Amino acid sequence: MTPAIQLAKKMKIRFDVHEYSHDPASESYGEEAATALNVSPERVFKTLLVALNGDNRQLAVAVVPVSGQLNLKAAASALKAKKLTMADPQQAQRSSGYLVGGISPLGQKKRLPTLVDDSAGQFETIFVSAGKRGLEIELSAADLLQLTNGSMAGIGR
Repeated sequence: MTPAIQLAKKMKIRFDVHEYSHDPASESYGEEAATALNVSPERVFKTLLVALNGDNRQLAVAVVPVSGQLNLKAAASALKAKKLTMADPQQAQRSSGYLVGGISPLGQKKRLPTLVDDSAGQFETIFVSAGKRGLEIELSAADLLQLTNGSMAGIGR
């Protein structure tokens, strides 16, 4: 059981875990999840770590649909930072405790500021990584925000 699932259980929220066979040759973990689970890519969200003002010691989490991309300017504005860059993958892994491709917004080693794209609000439930490749957790956007102490913002495009 991953830290993400442990957190969801501990906080007694409604969630479902979905497992699928991960293909190591897959180039897009999120699109692979959407296809494997037969879910619209707009409901499957990827977890990205970003560095505030280019400093890999100051990280934040951005959760956006796999069908789109992160708008760095919009996310920087929402985080009140001058600019954002994508975090170094090794630093993202160290900070979160998860491997790239399986980074969950839940149960990270260190709680970071978290933004969830506002498109998540249109769905009853969304899917995010449960902490390893081939494992997704389905929950409401409201529960995700509560568990991460996050906020919603228009950060996708």
